[in-house]
Parts: sequence; structure tokens; C-alpha cells
Amino acid sequence: MNKITTIAGLAVAVSALTASAEVLLEIDLSVADQITISATGGLSAVDASGDDFTGIYLDGLFGGDGVLTSSLVSGDLTNAENPSDGSPSLFRANSGTDTGLNIWSFSSDSIVTFTAGSLAFTGSATFDLDSLSYANLLAGNTSGDIYFPADSFDDIAAGAVSLGTYYVVPAPGSLALLGLGGMACVRRRR
Repeated sequence: MNKITTIAGLAVAVSALTASAEVLLEIDLSVADQITISATGGLSAVDASGDDFTGIYLDGLFGGDGVLTSSLVSGDLTNAENPSDGSPSLFRANSGTDTGLNIWSFSSDSIVTFTAGSLAFTGSATFDLDSLSYANLLAGNTSGDIYFPADSFDDIAAGAVSLGTYYVVPAPGSLALLGLGGMACVRRRR
């Protein structure tokens, strides 16, 4: 009973910590060699306008070196105030030193706008990845800040603003471990 209480307490503590930041995007890595980026119902923290060509930057999403190789499967991900062009793109700058992911060219408008207290994003996008890119994402952070307008880490210091945060859905290995842990608890009780 103590283990169950401890696990439940940790889950509540993690929820309380993540609840303080507005989560705007969910990053799903549960399918091997694929990433799906989906809008939540999160609200933008700030007012900001900038170039769609520059886009948004997910800080700390990568955990390893290498060039990002991706191809769009489908997607209508965009900011909530501008229409999607149906072709969001991914970019990773300075693959060895920059741990972020840039999402750009997601709107049919060249200048896009975020309004504080308003819905930040709508839609979702799925990309196929090469195995190295996928492994580097699995090794990255499970949450982090979203900056705009920014396509690399350098843009944060140059005036990009934090819109909110992203959250990574557990990867297949994490899900398997949780499943094994649950099976062990059930088996032990019998």
C-alpha cells in the first residue's frame, strides 16, 4: 500500500509542477521514427508578431548530435490567429550544438500573431524521421519552453519571447517500462 501511495503522491506532485506553465503543444514520440506535434487548448503567455518563415522554437527537445531528417506525413498545425497552409516544416540548426527544434512555414500568412490570453495553436502535424533523429528526440527533454519568433537558440537572446511550454508524451520504451511495472505490482499482490 505504501508504494501505491508514494506513486500517487509523485504523480500529483508532477502534475502540480507542470500545471504552473501553460502547455501549448504536445509532442508525441510513441510511434517509432515519427513525431506528431499537436495543439492543446493552451493560451499564449504574451502578445507577439513575427515572420512565419522564422517560426517557433522548442528549446531543449533534442538530446544528441546529428542532422534532422524529416518528411511531412500530414498536418494543419498553425498558430490560432492565422490560417494553416497545410505544410508545416521542421528545422534543426547547428545540429551538434543547438538542442532545439524549429517549426516554420505553418501559415499561409507571412506574418503571424499570438495574443496573450488567447488560444495559441490549432491542429497537428505528423512527420516521419530517420532513426538517428528519432533517437535524439527520445534522449531530449520531456518538456521545455516555446519561443517566437525563433529558429535557433541564438534567437532567444536576440529578443524572442516565451509563448508557453511543450510536453513530450512518453516514448515507447517508457510505456513498456510502465507496463512491466504495473504487471509486477499486480503479480506481487496475488
